[in-house]
Amino acid sequence: MDGMDDLDLSIDGDFEDEVNAGFDLNLDDDGLTQKPLSKSIKTKDRQVFKRLTSERQLEELLEWEFEPDTAYHVISGGDIDALSFLKYILRQQSLEYVAFSTWCMAECDILEIMRYLQLGRITRIDGYVGEIFKGTYYKEYEMLLSLHKTYGGRTAIFRNHAKIFIGFGKKFDFVIETSANINTNPRSENTVITTNTALALFYKDFYDGVRSFERDFDDWKPYKLSREQA
Repeated sequence: MDGMDDLDLSIDGDFEDEVNAGFDLNLDDDGLTQKPLSKSIKTKDRQVFKRLTSERQLEELLEWEFEPDTAYHVISGGDIDALSFLKYILRQQSLEYVAFSTWCMAECDILEIMRYLQLGRITRIDGYVGEIFKGTYYKEYEMLLSLHKTYGGRTAIFRNHAKIFIGFGKKFDFVIETSANINTNPRSENTVITTNTALALFYKDFYDGVRSFERDFDDWKPYKLSREQA
């Protein structure tokens, strides 16, 4: 439809209370793991819809400086991976804390995230991957373990298929919700970037409560943001 590239729908409002928080204390069949309950949150905010056909168009189609409490809806043409959106935010601000959730990821993406940590663009990061990750992507699993043991945070494996980035910075906090794993593939993918603190904390609270199938980080504690410490 003509004009869809410029579609901008504005809805004023605030985030409403979350529902269905908590954890199911019933154990899985293996008798070891807790099942996190599903959670939901309703949002009523300004919506910005864009269609992307290549990574080079990010600067042309997305605002250089994101606005707080705004949701940017993106549909790609199959040539933009989820990590590109995190990169775009890192060009606007450094991040105190990031958590990512993915079914799988590639070696080059782990090296890229490690570079952000080395440069100080990200201070602390936690990673959440699917239950097949250790067996199917063993090299990448070992790389993630090394990354988190060097820079802090944890690698958590559980029954996970969500593709999420959560980030906290001085300019804005955000959540990236996407259909894409942290790897490049030729498929069209949908992504929503929401710059809202309540939503970021909502997701952080959920992932902080995840219990990993693996026991590599039993001494891990949820990261406490500097604003909470202050």
